[in-house]
Amino acid sequence: MANSPSAKKRVRQSERRTEINRDRRSRIRTSIKKVEESISSGDKTAAQAALKSAQPEIMRGAAKGITHKNTASRKISRLSARIKALA
Repeated sequence: MANSPSAKKRVRQSERRTEINRDRRSRIRTSIKKVEESISSGDKTAAQAALKSAQPEIMRGAAKGITHKNTASRKISRLSARIKALA
């Protein structure tokens, strides 16, 4: 258990950051699922629209340190390749 005031503050800060990061990660996963659902339904225009809204969310997660930059780029690249293959 934290004893010093600075350690107690650190605990509060880490709890707050954990909650924010959890929400961000959840938003990223949800947006990716929406893109995958529209790809599986075969609707190319809906998939493109979903990717357009998911892309900033994924890159924001990379910028905030939720995921690695290369991981985010890879996810976007693979999703866009799957959308392109629908044609």
